[in-house]
Amino acid sequence: MKALTTGILVCASLLASHAQAPAPKKAPAKPGAAHAAGPRPSLLNPASLKATAPAVYKARFTTTVGDFVVEVHRDWAPLGADRFYNLVKYGYFTNASFFRVVPGFVVQFGLAADPALNKVWHEARIPDDPVKQSNKRGSLVFATAGPNTRTTQLFINFVDNARLDGMGFAPFGTVIEGMDVVDKIFPGYGERPRQDLITEQGDAYIKTNFPEMDKIKMAKIVPAAAPAAPAKAAAKPAARPAAKSPAGK
Repeated sequence: MKALTTGILVCASLLASHAQAPAPKKAPAKPGAAHAAGPRPSLLNPASLKATAPAVYKARFTTTVGDFVVEVHRDWAPLGADRFYNLVKYGYFTNASFFRVVPGFVVQFGLAADPALNKVWHEARIPDDPVKQSNKRGSLVFATAGPNTRTTQLFINFVDNARLDGMGFAPFGTVIEGMDVVDKIFPGYGERPRQDLITEQGDAYIKTNFPEMDKIKMAKIVPAAAPAAPAKAAAKPAARPAAKSPAGK
């Protein structure tokens, strides 16, 4: 009986010891780790597309009338350059139309083919950039509806429009290839297409009412060219054997 009592006391002691043992400590979370990833980039969430653009980059537009390339300089208008970079990178302009074509002035685009995108980007405004470059032929500029209202709409100047400089339109890039393609964009509908209906109905409105309107098939960032590898030093020619003296000398 004494042995049984002793055994019970030992078991109780072990259980108490185990219950009081501290739980293993977890490694402390790294500061900011929970928020490091942030929201997954999505065109349906404008706030998630906040990448900073390279100092200089190019974007190629493949359209129904041909290709053209724009070169963007971030120091010309940083906020505009960043917004454009994100829109191109994530495919916003796919199937978007050149809905306003005014020969001798501008061609305008930037309303999405998908009404759902137009809805979420309608209020995704960015502040104005100071005007550092003139609105010359071929320059790429965000359209506005007043101060600090830039969202997704852009225009390319057909001609030098210096009068726009004083109105706050800040160029951030320029067409470096294919300006002749830009000149060929169908102008027949002028300013007739209604922007409010494009916003609400997207490409369905364009197809029904303006079937000849030119469109952007795809826009993408042009990868930066890899730096040229340094030229290898030319191999030294093998040493020639010393010439022998003529026989007999």
